[in-house]
Amino acid sequence: MHTVRLAAGQSVGRYDILDLVGEGGMSESYRAHDRETGRTVVLKVPYANIIGDPATYSRYQRETEIGRRLVHPHIQQLLDTGHLDGSVAPYLVMEYVEGESLRRYLEDHAPLAVEEAVDLARQLADALEACHAQGIIHRDLKPENVLISADHQLKLLDFGIALLQGARRLTWSRLSNSVGTPDYMAPEQVRGERGDVRTDIYALGTMLFEMLAGKVPYEGDNALAIMNQHVQREAPRLHGSPPQLATVVARAIRRQPNQRHQTMAALRHDLEHWQDVEPYTWLEDPPSVGGFPSPLKAAILVLALFGGLALIGLLAQLAHGTH
Repeated sequence: MHTVRLAAGQSVGRYDILDLVGEGGMSESYRAHDRETGRTVVLKVPYANIIGDPATYSRYQRETEIGRRLVHPHIQQLLDTGHLDGSVAPYLVMEYVEGESLRRYLEDHAPLAVEEAVDLARQLADALEACHAQGIIHRDLKPENVLISADHQLKLLDFGIALLQGARRLTWSRLSNSVGTPDYMAPEQVRGERGDVRTDIYALGTMLFEMLAGKVPYEGDNALAIMNQHVQREAPRLHGSPPQLATVVARAIRRQPNQRHQTMAALRHDLEHWQDVEPYTWLEDPPSVGGFPSPLKAAILVLALFGGLALIGLLAQLAHGTH
């Protein structure tokens, strides 16, 4: 159990701590008052028990670099950085967003109406397109990392495991090679690959599926079972939604990256013009691309195999009889 190191009323530089607002895998976040500007901000501070880990410090440096590159209305803004008084412990000062997590919102309102789901997905696609233009892959897109305001504006948060293209690879003992959250992990993430823009496309497609269906495409008793399905099975068809929109979602969450939208701009375009998308005929019976074949194709392959063996046996008998 991590110990909260900052208390209400305590000051960190020009920031007065108000309360704890969140705990993540590597850090805790505090709401604070900025005495110089008068605004409310968020201080993101790593846990005390990991602060001495060099890789943790490197990740904070990378998150700082990413934050400085990203200025977008749908991305939480980095405002300042610093170190705790008398310590090497770094902290990030982030924009405070009034709202609730998209996870909480979906728990209360999902499944969402088509117009609402598409609007929210389009906002995220817009934010992620800006990330990708800067060579940044989020890699942990999920409803917990998105805030929604009262006027339905989204903010993308938490670039703690984001990939900065061209930067050296970081390893961290507390994370496996498969970074991400099982429900939203692309197959290539499950296999331990670094991923690329199409990894974020897969996660966004999975989130849109959840917004429309009220559940994620793959469900299981444990994380391993869910991850295995991402790798071995095509996602089920999205029922109850217009076929054109179901086609957009299906393409975004194909197992093979080269079968998905290839850029976030392409996905955003389809979200903005989904009524004009031609429904894929394969939505009734999604094709198998790699991995295990569909049950029908598997049965055909088995019958073909046994038929071939029977034919070989018959030819062998005929050949034997001629001697």
